[in-house]
Amino acid sequence: MTFGLATRKLYPKVVRRHGEGDKSHLTTVEGLAALSLDALSSVAYGPEAIMLTLVAAGVGAITAAVPITLVIAGLLGVLVISYCQVIAVHPDGGGSYAVAKKDLGTQVSLLAAAGLVVDYVLTVAVSLAAGAASLASAFPVLADHSLAVCLGGLALLTVVNLWGVADSARVLMLPMALFVVSVLGIVVVGLSRSAPAATVGTPESFHATEALGILLVLKAFSSGCSALTGIEAIANAVPMFRKPRVRRAQRTELLLGVLLGALLIGLTLVIHRHHVVPRQGVTVLAQLTAGAYGTGWAYYATSILVTLALGLAANTSFGGLPVLMSLLARDNRLPHLFALRAERPVHRYGVLALALLSCALLIAVNADTQRLIPLFAVGVFVGFTISQSGLVRHWATVRPAGWVPRAVINGVGALLTAVAAVVLLTSKFLAGAWFVALIVPLFMLLFSRIQRNYTLAGVELGVGRMPAAPARASSLVIVPLGKVDAVAERAVTAALALGDEVVVVAAFSDQAAAAAMRADWARWGPGVRLDIVESPQHSPVHPVLGYVEQAGRDGRQVAVLIPQVEPARRRFRILQNQRGILLAGVLSARTDVVVCLLPYRLHL
Repeated sequence: MTFGLATRKLYPKVVRRHGEGDKSHLTTVEGLAALSLDALSSVAYGPEAIMLTLVAAGVGAITAAVPITLVIAGLLGVLVISYCQVIAVHPDGGGSYAVAKKDLGTQVSLLAAAGLVVDYVLTVAVSLAAGAASLASAFPVLADHSLAVCLGGLALLTVVNLWGVADSARVLMLPMALFVVSVLGIVVVGLSRSAPAATVGTPESFHATEALGILLVLKAFSSGCSALTGIEAIANAVPMFRKPRVRRAQRTELLLGVLLGALLIGLTLVIHRHHVVPRQGVTVLAQLTAGAYGTGWAYYATSILVTLALGLAANTSFGGLPVLMSLLARDNRLPHLFALRAERPVHRYGVLALALLSCALLIAVNADTQRLIPLFAVGVFVGFTISQSGLVRHWATVRPAGWVPRAVINGVGALLTAVAAVVLLTSKFLAGAWFVALIVPLFMLLFSRIQRNYTLAGVELGVGRMPAAPARASSLVIVPLGKVDAVAERAVTAALALGDEVVVVAAFSDQAAAAAMRADWARWGPGVRLDIVESPQHSPVHPVLGYVEQAGRDGRQVAVLIPQVEPARRRFRILQNQRGILLAGVLSARTDVVVCLLPYRLHL
């Protein structure tokens, strides 16, 4: 398969739809590996984001990290339950976009889609940049090559996902398992120690610049909520799971919530127990690793695993965004090619689009994580709020048994995520969040313009209307040829089967060659008229184009049958004249005639 289109084969396979054969679909564990590594790896920067915000009120304010983390864990629980409901209500995927389209109207669905697209692209860029920065911390020689490392990792992930999402999941299962075990080990060993085993990094002094008030707590809460990005990916990619898809996707979502909540609370408790504060030159997670394992081989092994997990976390977007783009394409809000899929359940145009957008973003910021962080998480919290609000509307409209508790849970979740989105946007606006505030409306405009174009095209094409009865008309088949050979015999035979009248046209700049063609044609005697036109520019394309335009002026249906020699081996095709393909392109662009390519395959 090539970009969702089947190559020519002697015995072509029938392209399977989703659900026709489960080998290329995800199990629960594979879904956790393919779609959850972004959320799980966020524990590397989520607790640290809370601490870096709280130190504005002095080192003593870090004690507020525990209650803030518990609130975030509670919000995580609400979101996990909510997305399990989204999976059940919208089993075709789409997450907040599907919810908004059904329950909140066109403009809100466009907002949800734009926010998710931006967040998925940022997830890839942030994950790769953070992974490259972590790798550079362990190997300083790579510090000046972060962009190259990011682009190399992006190329690798793109190739794996073009091959198939299930295959990428199998690749990610081992790194994910090792990462989770290592971080759980940090929590268990760290809580069992009365004091850190070792200390890394250079001490820093922090001076209180503001009081520990409600605004600072809200900032810390919204910063820590960056650890929740990625939990919507499972709801967006339900069609990627094996049957029963809804049950498998819900189990994966619940498993993700349990693991992520345990890691966030556990790491925060270790920070509180050992009075860890930010230090220069190392991350907070690196301090916790040294405190639990010491600075031996386990410290370096865990650091490498964290780097690998951060880099591979970008795979979450490759599992979710192509499916979302395919849904947008089916709704006429993106070009229809994004809905094409390969025999494996892979939307390869969506994979390529994500790779190109992420590549452009990484190059624009030179793979600098600090320039990407202010852009991060705003879009996804807008999506969280939309999905929660949409479900409240859904329960209030459908009113199934027990709908009130569900609506209350979703309403509380919508309120909390809306607060987080507003605080994130206002507190980080000048630091870069303005870009998200600008690009999201531009994506909304793009989606609406594409949909408008498809609507107008449908009106002009008469989609939904019964067309008039087809009228019979005489037909003329024109065959461009240059010599009398086996190709000519094949082309004339096919033309006689297609039309009422067949004319062979040949273009020559040399009168002697034209006379030789007439003599050969007379000796062959196929019973078909031969017309020879002059080619003063030594190119047959424009003389043949003029001949076809003249032939079509009498109202007849004209078809041009162009024979094309194709060697069996692709490397030999450059040896053959490609003039037929050029002529076909010019005729298609300049005329309304039917253009047919007739392959004559060699055995070479």
